[in-house]
Amino acid sequence: MNELIDKDHERIAGLFGRMAAMLKKLESHHEEHRPLLRGERYLTDRDVSQRLRISRRTLQDYRNDGRISYIMLGGKVLYRESDLERMLDDAYRPAFREME
Repeated sequence: MNELIDKDHERIAGLFGRMAAMLKKLESHHEEHRPLLRGERYLTDRDVSQRLRISRRTLQDYRNDGRISYIMLGGKVLYRESDLERMLDDAYRPAFREME
């Protein structure tokens, strides 16, 4: 009953392990978090190309062809998340044949 509990104790080591896992998840979330600006989330060309699984060059072609809206701010290209969602919604083509 009067057992001495130190950092090497099984329960304490387990607690530290769970805390380390939680910290890792929080750090990952923090890296991915994009704060809102005027109620809108802005993405970089890297973010958009990863989400759409296209190259950054293809994304540049989309800009040049007027397929995707963007903001040019001091040489930096940004995209509104809502514009990206709208572009995907407009490109959506429903199945014309029902699967049985």
